[in-house]
Amino acid sequence: MFKAERSNIDLIKENVQEVKSLNGIFISGFWLFVIRFAMRLRILRLIIRSYPIPNDWINALKYLIVLRKNILGTPKIKKLAKVKGKYYMGIYTSSWFSKEFDQFILSHLNDYKPIKRPSNRFDMVFIAVTDKCPLRCEHCYNWNKLNGKAQSSINNLSGIIKKLQTKGVSHIQFLGGEPMLEFKNICDAVKSSKTSSEFWITTSGFSFSEAKAKELKASGIRGVIISLDHYDPLKHNQFRNHKSAFNWVKLAVKHAINAELIVALSICITKEFSTESNLNNYMELAKDLGVMFVQFLEPKPVGHYQNKDVLLTKNQIAALEQFFLEYNFTSRYLDYPIIIYPGYHQRRKGCMLAGKKSIYIDTTGTINPCPFCHRSYGKVLENDLNSRLEQLVNQGCVEHG
Repeated sequence: MFKAERSNIDLIKENVQEVKSLNGIFISGFWLFVIRFAMRLRILRLIIRSYPIPNDWINALKYLIVLRKNILGTPKIKKLAKVKGKYYMGIYTSSWFSKEFDQFILSHLNDYKPIKRPSNRFDMVFIAVTDKCPLRCEHCYNWNKLNGKAQSSINNLSGIIKKLQTKGVSHIQFLGGEPMLEFKNICDAVKSSKTSSEFWITTSGFSFSEAKAKELKASGIRGVIISLDHYDPLKHNQFRNHKSAFNWVKLAVKHAINAELIVALSICITKEFSTESNLNNYMELAKDLGVMFVQFLEPKPVGHYQNKDVLLTKNQIAALEQFFLEYNFTSRYLDYPIIIYPGYHQRRKGCMLAGKKSIYIDTTGTINPCPFCHRSYGKVLENDLNSRLEQLVNQGCVEHG
């Protein structure tokens, strides 16, 4: 009897895995089961409080389950990132058990069937804070504006954030050009904003010093997405057209982790890069650097890639999706960063941008469907924002519907 009990205890211990990384801890096994169960109870409570009819409880829960499968994949994710006591399954959803995550759930419940409780209008908003950049990247979607005579930086960033937060927004991400060129403007704007949104910044690593990393954290920035397009330093530098680009990334990752920011790497996976060997080598480097997330982006024929044959083939997409599923949903890679792959769920759920759950605001304060699709729908600070958003939603995403 005693031996059987010991065996069961040992079995539980084997299923409890906490893999430490420089940027946090990967939770899997038994504790992931416990945390996921507690999160489900919290979501169920939100559903019950939102709808008086039990039939809606069941249907709303089914709706959220289908949504999760479309976004994360059919299997259950095998790991969760824990950074500074907060749990994350991705970089575009707020930490579990937070008020921000509750708002994320309520906004999607409102899509299933309107609720009377306040819910966020946007899951995420991308804001380009400058058209200036020290790099000339091969894949730049903002190439036509970059460093030109009409180059500009955004005006009234604080006012734009305030306007968005009156509508409700879970995640705000600062883009460029190179957003670190507007470092002070970003810090000041975030400091003066409500804490109801999570703020992230996407950077090449340019001028990302230790002091700036700490100031970003102190201002209220939650995480940083650092662009790294090859595990080979020379090839990354060539892709970014700068001899120091790879070194910037390594230093930025180090400083961001030391400042206790959540760190993700982001890569544009070109046709040439899309091999199993390259992807494995990239994930090994990401693991060694200690980041918690890696984002896979597919090349789009816009900006510097306009009119070029850059779209991945069906076979390449299928292989990339299989790689994504294997790293996130099998037990072999529990100590590797969680992969975020927007293209995967866009092909299944449709585009969640284009005004549905997200918009892109350029440096002139103009609303666009997304960073890759530049079609003007008026200024975000104009009084007719609701009608502009309705127009955008009706037109939809050109590629994903």
